[in-house]
Amino acid sequence: MRAAAETKRGQEMGENLAFIGLGVMGFPMAGHLAAKGHRVQVYNRTATRAEAWVKAHGGECAVSPAAAAKGASAVFLCVGNDDDVLSVVLGDQGALAEMEPGTVLVDHTTASAELARALEAAAHQRGVGFVDAPVSGGQAGAEKGTLTVMCGGDSGAFEKVQGLMAAYGRAVTLMGPAGAGQLTKMVNQICIAGVLQGLSEGVHFAQKAGLDPKLVFDVISKGAAQSWQMENRAATMAEGKFDFGFAVDWMRKDLAICLAEARRNGASLPLSALVDQFYADVQAMGGRRWDTSSLVARLRRNDR
Repeated sequence: MRAAAETKRGQEMGENLAFIGLGVMGFPMAGHLAAKGHRVQVYNRTATRAEAWVKAHGGECAVSPAAAAKGASAVFLCVGNDDDVLSVVLGDQGALAEMEPGTVLVDHTTASAELARALEAAAHQRGVGFVDAPVSGGQAGAEKGTLTVMCGGDSGAFEKVQGLMAAYGRAVTLMGPAGAGQLTKMVNQICIAGVLQGLSEGVHFAQKAGLDPKLVFDVISKGAAQSWQMENRAATMAEGKFDFGFAVDWMRKDLAICLAEARRNGASLPLSALVDQFYADVQAMGGRRWDTSSLVARLRRNDR
């Protein structure tokens, strides 16, 4: 109880924090922490991005992940993939080298569960807590502070940073030990892939049948077919607009993680494997940076 009270009091007063990785997700997430009165040191591989963040939110730029982490009670990172995480945490000038016992490392990157477990072990050797905490909600959720945060790790480490993550997460939930957050994110991506393929076929079919897609999806979204993807993507899919949202390249990265984990644990993911190949077709069409809803464009390839 005393430790929880001290953590809460520290958060009310504002903590010294670090945020590493200022992409479309990390930039606004770090901004929410600053808006809560925390002192945030940021690091980004492209320094101009960090400078832009400081200009918008205050705080300080650091010259390396280690420099950002020095003196921070918690270090957050949101980078590209497993290799990027290893580089900024354990590489030359990695963040862990400057973290003090009792502090917590939080990884918001969508990465492998195997990496999460390895990072927890490395952090434990230094007396540092670790939480793997991938997020769902996309750029819009990061900007609005309404992300879903799926966490894995020790409950003590989680409790130290749960309130901090609430600055940008409407739901921050401990799913189990290290790696459980990443495994939950894999379930999330598996479900999204299947829903988007079904929705793409529905949009394509409605248009081929001569129906008004707007009216169709307004009606069926009131019933059992309703989903977030339908509510937020059906109209743009019908219009062929894909220059926003979560990129196909990133979805393929995530599905590769899911399929690799399935090979380890024996899960059968036939639909996810098929949709991954459909996304490869979209990439070949020039859609590497298109939103994941661009699966429908693949179905229209032979339209006259």
